[in-house]
Amino acid sequence: MGRQARKLSHTGLYHIFFHGINRQPLFDGDSDFVYFLQSLQQLKSDMAFELYAYCLMNKHVHLLIKEDQKGDISLAMKRLLTKYAMYFNRKYERKGALVANRFKSVPVEVNENFLPLICYIHQNPLKAGVVNQLEDYQYSSYLDYVQGGNLTDTAFSLNLVGKEEWLRLHQIIIEDYFDVAGKIRLSEEKMRHRILQHTNGCEPREIAVWPKQERDACIRQLKEVEGFSIRQIERMTGISRGVIAKS
Repeated sequence: MGRQARKLSHTGLYHIFFHGINRQPLFDGDSDFVYFLQSLQQLKSDMAFELYAYCLMNKHVHLLIKEDQKGDISLAMKRLLTKYAMYFNRKYERKGALVANRFKSVPVEVNENFLPLICYIHQNPLKAGVVNQLEDYQYSSYLDYVQGGNLTDTAFSLNLVGKEEWLRLHQIIIEDYFDVAGKIRLSEEKMRHRILQHTNGCEPREIAVWPKQERDACIRQLKEVEGFSIRQIERMTGISRGVIAKS
């Protein structure tokens, strides 16, 4: 079976993620991180895309990029990863692929998930226990936002809420994570809290014993208003997928 075509973003925004083959390190020292960022800076200048966030971890990388022309993202990433792999293989006298499979690119909307996504990207080293404070990590765009820098395009993100609120949001640890479909996955506690708003405080599992008409009306709200998937509703309520699908 051939590779599935990438989903295109009508906003031009993509959350890009890739990791080392067999989960091996992509970076073996500070000079590798620096070389990658210098290569990214040069490519950004050549292709005129915008970079809203990045985080380079030892074994994986996150980028939030807005392409200038449709299709630029594939060309940009091919150039960047090919150049870096050649550098890395030459330096460490190795052969073969460096990045596992191909990079993942997820279309991004400028909605309520946009700023949490940036926080999620920046909080990677904090959650991994690499640093105790975001400003202590050198290889993410957080410092560009806080101290200034010429690699990250910070104005768009900061103008959405202002710098003070932007900084405050970064102090809230994003317990949820972003799946390969580009949607934020809520923790069970946050899903429960949202469901309680539709049940007048009744626990999710209680919906299963409601009269059919009330039960189905609530399920429709969870699907249409909250955007929960059938699988999510099944997991939280214990109601079978068939019933949820027909509601």
